[in-house]
Amino acid sequence: MAGGSTAFYSIFLAEQRRQPDTPVVPTLRLLAGGGAPKPPEVYHRVVREMGVQLTHGYGMTEVPMITMGSPDDTAENLATTEGRPPEGMEIRIVDGEVRLRGEAVCQGYLDPRQTAEAFDEDGFLRTGDLGHLTGSGHLVLTGRLKDVIIRKGENISAKEIEDLLHRHPAVGDVAVIGLPDAERGERVCAVVEQPPGAGALTLDAMTSYLRAEGLSVHKLPEQLEVVDALPRNETLRKVLKYRLRERYAR
Repeated sequence: MAGGSTAFYSIFLAEQRRQPDTPVVPTLRLLAGGGAPKPPEVYHRVVREMGVQLTHGYGMTEVPMITMGSPDDTAENLATTEGRPPEGMEIRIVDGEVRLRGEAVCQGYLDPRQTAEAFDEDGFLRTGDLGHLTGSGHLVLTGRLKDVIIRKGENISAKEIEDLLHRHPAVGDVAVIGLPDAERGERVCAVVEQPPGAGALTLDAMTSYLRAEGLSVHKLPEQLEVVDALPRNETLRKVLKYRLRERYAR
């Protein structure tokens, strides 16, 4: 069954937890999706609780399919990577940014200036995504260029913190954002959507957990906001971080 992003998987998981002894879709063998990052813990929960395989891919409006996981991949690759590119797709990593060239890449935009900004001198599309290729050719995404938080001159990956928090039992979903701060430049804020029945989550408890998970002290969030639901778009259910920045910047 093919669907959308991590929110798509979470809907199935929530339903499965309401009836843990009966498969939600008895004939389901594989879930496939993309459109938003997949935290490794989400992969493990789907496989463990639903008893099905999960393959995740990476694409964007300008390039519908960049990479895709395969049922033949190892569990480690399925959990931690976005899969490998199809034939004809070239991936180049430049200063940490994922760049693309191939027949499936759009030729440009209606505005020539936007096209000139989007493509480099070799014809590779600048995705704005950060990542690296493994020795086996699998792509690992580590964040967005615009999603890097700069705190006291140090670059902090929002995705690194999000992936750790997804393992916490009191976290259903989370968005980590940078907020303006007069002293630090930016401060790290975690906005958490809790699963049904979860106990209260405090900033002290969250940072203690992150430290125990090995997160460097300078990356610890200074702010925690707990919400009923994270704002998402209507199509792929991606979290709209700009709305969170607007709400909590002060």
